[in-house]
Amino acid sequence: MKYDFTSIIDRRGFDATAVEGIGQKYWGSEPEAPAEGFDAIPMWVADMNFATCPAVPEAIIRRAQHGLYGYFQPREEYYSKIISWRTRRNGFADLKKEYIGYENGVHGCVTSAVKTLSAPGDRILLHSPVYVGFKADVDMLGRVPVYSPLAQDAQGIWRMDYEDMDRKLRENRIHLAIFCSPHNPAGRVWERWELEKAMEVFEKNQCLVISDEIWADIVYTGHKHTPTLMVNDWAREHTVAVYAPSKTFNLAGLTGSYHIIYNQYLRDRVTGEGHSTHYNEMNVLSMHALLGAYSQEGEEWVAELLQVLEGNCRYACEHIRDHYQGVQAAMPQGTYMLFLDLTEYCRRTGRTLDEVLKAGWAVGVGWQDGRAFQGPCHIRMNVASPLSRIQEAFDRLDRYVFND
Repeated sequence: MKYDFTSIIDRRGFDATAVEGIGQKYWGSEPEAPAEGFDAIPMWVADMNFATCPAVPEAIIRRAQHGLYGYFQPREEYYSKIISWRTRRNGFADLKKEYIGYENGVHGCVTSAVKTLSAPGDRILLHSPVYVGFKADVDMLGRVPVYSPLAQDAQGIWRMDYEDMDRKLRENRIHLAIFCSPHNPAGRVWERWELEKAMEVFEKNQCLVISDEIWADIVYTGHKHTPTLMVNDWAREHTVAVYAPSKTFNLAGLTGSYHIIYNQYLRDRVTGEGHSTHYNEMNVLSMHALLGAYSQEGEEWVAELLQVLEGNCRYACEHIRDHYQGVQAAMPQGTYMLFLDLTEYCRRTGRTLDEVLKAGWAVGVGWQDGRAFQGPCHIRMNVASPLSRIQEAFDRLDRYVFND
């Protein structure tokens, strides 16, 4: 490969939550510190243990060398790069500059949209398992989450229950949903027909959609991300979509996301909230990071990254299948997160989920309690590390955790 996805980079001392957060209690979901003699393998926070595409730091350094960081306006190139990237990779049609707006993180856009498109006490539909951050967004804004469970079919593929969605929307008089595409933590890349059926349900119930599409570029062989906005004319006019280069290029610490909203009324509401609070100001280095990422070199780098991530996911899922009786892990179609179901394993062995989690933490496997994601006996596991580290993690699990 042209790019380096094998070097093990020591993140200690460089402010990485994935490493420095282990053993702390900031979020409340941190793994416990490993026992003496074991180093920590971070497999919980949803960022990667790979250096980003070289074009990104080159763009940042080039701008930083200018030496002046005063007030600025986004370059036209910022918008043209987004339009080109999304049109080429995801099939956006008629995407224009005015539909794009900077957001200080996906959560920033989600909370702006929730605040302006619902009222305190309103119920909001989410799927479970759920990305824990969106549950927190809804709770902290005084809204009430209502969950429509995803269910795994005979092949282990997570599916939406459209009848349940329809019933929950009607019975709870819900008019706003937070949708995740591709889905974290299930790893589903929704097929177009699935999105069409979901939009039919939302349209029938006059339900607006906030669509988190931050994982849109992390999609594996045989699958294709379809933007929610592009499903049909109704979806285009009733969806607030949020994107970012952060998952794709490991840029979460630079906090730079963007919305795509075709409908002017929705756009005015969401941007008005961001402007009124003055929280939503772009960082000049974040802008240049995107310019470096959404380049030809960025595209080449992502192509190699996807090969590595898909290989890691396949290795992990096959290892779990072949070695851990009663543990289920569906091969992700996108994202680099696995969602392990230990229900049968815990029933068979009599061990609790807490016991298994802590056994992994003790030997440095920093996986994450899945109960916060509405997985009753689940563990979320990040495999975006050099393959040698993934293999080391599973070697420790073999010897010290699943050694029955």
